[in-house]
Parts: sequence; C-alpha cells; structure tokens
Amino acid sequence: MSAVVTYLDVAATTRVEPRVADVVLHWMTEEFGNAGSRTHEYGTRAKKGVHDARSFLAASVDAKTEELIFTSGATESNNIALLGIAAHGEKTGRRHIITSAIEHKAVIEPLLHLQEKGFEVDFLEPGPSGRISKEVVLDKVREDTLLVSLMHVNNETGVIQPVADLARELRETATFMHVDAAQGYGKVPEDLKAPIDLISISGHKIGAPKGVGALVTRRRGWNKVPLEPIMFGGGQERKLRPGTLPVPLVMGFYEAAKVFQESRSRWEREARDMRERLLVALEKTRFHVNGDAEHSVPHILNVTFDGLNAEALIVRLKEQVAIATGSACTSASYTPSHVLMAMGLPEDIASNGLRFSWFPGQVADFQPEKLVETIVRMQPEAS
Repeated sequence: MSAVVTYLDVAATTRVEPRVADVVLHWMTEEFGNAGSRTHEYGTRAKKGVHDARSFLAASVDAKTEELIFTSGATESNNIALLGIAAHGEKTGRRHIITSAIEHKAVIEPLLHLQEKGFEVDFLEPGPSGRISKEVVLDKVREDTLLVSLMHVNNETGVIQPVADLARELRETATFMHVDAAQGYGKVPEDLKAPIDLISISGHKIGAPKGVGALVTRRRGWNKVPLEPIMFGGGQERKLRPGTLPVPLVMGFYEAAKVFQESRSRWEREARDMRERLLVALEKTRFHVNGDAEHSVPHILNVTFDGLNAEALIVRLKEQVAIATGSACTSASYTPSHVLMAMGLPEDIASNGLRFSWFPGQVADFQPEKLVETIVRMQPEAS
C-alpha cells in the first residue's frame, strides 16, 4: 500500500505500537515459557508476567486481579458472558434479556441464539441520536430480567451509551449488567470503573496485537457472577476459558494498555483537534453527522454526504485515505448499516454512512482539505 494513504479506520483495528511489538517479540523468542509450566524458571517467569498483566488491566477498571480472565478478544468475551450466564437464567426462571438494536454482531448473534433457546430478548432502538435512554432501559426491567447488555461506545457512530449510570441502578437488583467495551476501553476510563458485572475488552483497539482481550467478571460482595463455561479442556482462566495462554499476546496487551494510559490526555486533546479540523474542512460539502455529537468519543465520526454513494466514494478516495462504511466488518456483501437503520435514519442515509476513525499520533500529516476537494468534485449540485 502507498505510504501516502492515511489510515482512518482505527475503529476496525489499530497499528501495533513499536514498543508493544518489541515486548511481544521478547516473549516469543526469549521468555517463551508456558505460564502453566510449574517445574522450571521459564514457566515461572511467564506466570509472573501474566499475573502482572492481569493485575494492571483489572486495576484499570477498578476490578480485582482475580476478576479478570484473558480471552482472544471482545467477541469471545461476549460469548462467554452471554452464553455462560444462560444456565443461571434457566435455573432461576429469569429468561428476559434487554439489549439494543445497535450492538455489534458479537452481541446480537449470541442473543439471537438464546432467543431460539426460549429466552425473550428486547432489542431497544435509540432513535436518531444513536444513544439508548437509561430510563427506557430501566422501564423494561422486569422481575424475570436476567441481564442488560449494552455496548459502551458504538463502533459505527462513536456514541457513548449510559452504561455507568445503568450499572449503578442495577447493582442492587437481581439483574446483571454486561458491557461490550471493545471501543471504549481506555478512551472513556471512568465509565468502566462503575459497578458493571461483566466487561468485554479487546486489545487490538488500543495498539495491542489482534487475538487477545479480556472479560471482567466483577463480584457482588462475595458472590461471583454465575457463569458456566462454554468450552472445556484444561481448566485455565478459572475454568471459563480453557487453553494455553498466549503469553506474548497477553504481554503485548499489557504494554499497549500502559502506553495508552500514559498518553491518554494527549490522545484525547489531539483527537478532538483532528475532529475539529475534519469538520471545518467538511463544511465545503453537504453532509450530515450521524449520531449524538454531545455524547461521542472524539476519534470516531460517521457522516453521510448528500447525493453520494458511500462505496463509490471509498473507491475514489482509496489513494488518499483508508476508511470504511459502518457495515464493512459484518458482511461480505454491502447492506445498509443495521446501526443507522435502528436509529430510524432514512435508507439512503443508512446505506451511505462513512466512518472516519483515527489514532491522533498517526495522522499528524493528514490534510483533510485534499480529501474534501475530491468529495466536492464528486458531489452533485444541490437540487
């Protein structure tokens, strides 16, 4: 790929930070022990490294070390949380689940599976703001509500959901709270320190390698979240995620989280500056921002340009920027964004939303004015 192409798709994945890559390589080639090996120093050092990583990542959301297990990423974490709590729902007669229609497919599809098994699932729609109302969720809670599952930050619009407020409201009830924090971990840290029962995290959204994440299972007093394993064999990770731990990936996740935490204030400031530069440049076009700008992360912007086909625009812009439609990660064939459709936006807007997302330190040389010149040339005259 040409070096002049600016990568504006960090909501899909991020570049591994060089410092992180060095750590991963070290744990692949020098300290390559299995954390489960107890008879030699290679295993002992790997086990200590994993413990340090677990402690740091758990503390970043105000959880205890033993409340975090490592997974392959947020998709696996979501599946363990949602499918793993189903048995408790069946035993207790609590078969009602509340979620939103704008969730990632990694939440929607496991819940559709549970629906086929006899669970009742409410898929709430947010309206044009893209933000689910806390009051609407609470109004849906019933005596038999097992779980509320709501994403932290929407992966298409960047809209922040009221997960912290909901967690505090639900903490004294029998209803558990699950949050898919793939997009929000590290970026809106205070929200995840709320008493959320289950938090799914993905490393590759903050500069870690792909293939590693975590699930936080926060106790309520002495009581564990009643999860059953969905895989078996070996008993690792408190019997919830069997298999040999990928120590290099775990240590890379640990390092990436440290790097991001150290630079977060600068990251937020520069992300907001980039957003402002982009919005100012786009004023020369006719466009709509999709989602509540007042409750959004600074590094994701979803827009639709009047009279322009999103796929055609991506093709025209591919020598300048790497961007995506909101539905690009969920389907090989192009369909309207289920997120934008659930927000009640017209199909021509929902079918042509473009997501710009950036990592501030990696776009310093980006000139949005050149991008806008191409858009203006393509955009038809206003009727």
